[in-house]
Amino acid sequence: MQDKTIVVGAGMVGLSTAWYLQEIGHEVTVIDRDGVAAGSSWGNAGWLSPGKTIPLANRDLWAYTPTALFDRDAALHVPIPPSPRVVDFGLRFLRHANDKSWDKTMAKLTPMNLDALAAFDEMLDGGVDAWTKKSPFIVAFKNEREAGGFIREVEGAVRHGQEVPFEEVDNPRELVPHLSDNVGLVFRMGNQRYIEPGPFVNALAEAVRRRGGDVRTGVEVRDVSSTRTPVVSLATGERLQADNVVLATGAWLPALARTLGVRTRVQAGRGYSFTVDTGEHPVDYPVYLPAQRLACTPYQGRFRIAGTMEFKSPDAPFAPQRVASMVRHAAEMFDGMDFDHRHDEWVGSRPVTPDGLPLVGATRAPGVYVAGGHGMWGMVLGPASGRALAHLISTGETLDVIRDFDPLR
Repeated sequence: MQDKTIVVGAGMVGLSTAWYLQEIGHEVTVIDRDGVAAGSSWGNAGWLSPGKTIPLANRDLWAYTPTALFDRDAALHVPIPPSPRVVDFGLRFLRHANDKSWDKTMAKLTPMNLDALAAFDEMLDGGVDAWTKKSPFIVAFKNEREAGGFIREVEGAVRHGQEVPFEEVDNPRELVPHLSDNVGLVFRMGNQRYIEPGPFVNALAEAVRRRGGDVRTGVEVRDVSSTRTPVVSLATGERLQADNVVLATGAWLPALARTLGVRTRVQAGRGYSFTVDTGEHPVDYPVYLPAQRLACTPYQGRFRIAGTMEFKSPDAPFAPQRVASMVRHAAEMFDGMDFDHRHDEWVGSRPVTPDGLPLVGATRAPGVYVAGGHGMWGMVLGPASGRALAHLISTGETLDVIRDFDPLR
């Protein structure tokens, strides 16, 4: 008899978990309050970049903190006055902003980084009707001084076992003609890929349906409990029983997981994006502007520009000034893009943990599991997380790849 599993959350992490549970024979129902890819899985840059999947907190954060608090154009922004919850999270986050903690966290992320792309290939080979594209990533700076921190991070990823080809480009405008005269130093980073995130996640949802899964949207979960058998209580009053429940609700995870023993802070790190027309010359490669903290990707014939990290409530309204700030930064680095006629303006809430590690594993409630807390890396790490969690649910064995992601830590 098939195990029945309910997955709460229809983003990349939740749907990947559902797909891998189907691989091992589970009957799966996916529930989401809003819709497939309705949260941070839609408007992000779509980068599958293990070489850039690194701890967010580093030693430079201490010097940057006053900017984050008082500069409204800062890429990392904390609104004044911050809420007590944001202050508490910020203090915990800063404790990890040092070289020792960075290396410790990077060592724990690396095994999953090394698994990440293979998990995508497995889903594509298994019938998910989507694509990933191998591509060099173009990394641009105004000068050498700006590049120091980024180079140090890439070297750190390599030191921990990743292969990240990284070389200076002599004629960068042959690759990206839109780079402005302000750009004085460009690198090309290899062994990375990208996707169109919304279409990919929708294709994943369709694959789950084709294999017999039920994907229910517009359904709000009020509570999850378990003594022996997990019960999911809906806002309609309906109560659903299953053998297992997986919570993959992103920045909203604490609302359901805190009563289940998950005490690690999860703070919404809100990111914004929009797309622009690039005129006669399309941009063929992802472009990263580390100093401006903008991640840019070809997207459906246009160019998506994504960025910022805004520590705020996940349900706070869209803030137009954040997009205006991104436009000012991007306009310094690109020519020939129509920033006055933007499309697809979006904000999404990414689930950030103080120690920079995801939350993947069992809660204290029998049969209830968590898959979340990936910060900016839910897109690239979602399939590998889902595969490892499905193995844990099926066998009771915690694989090394998620051993350090214990939700009860």
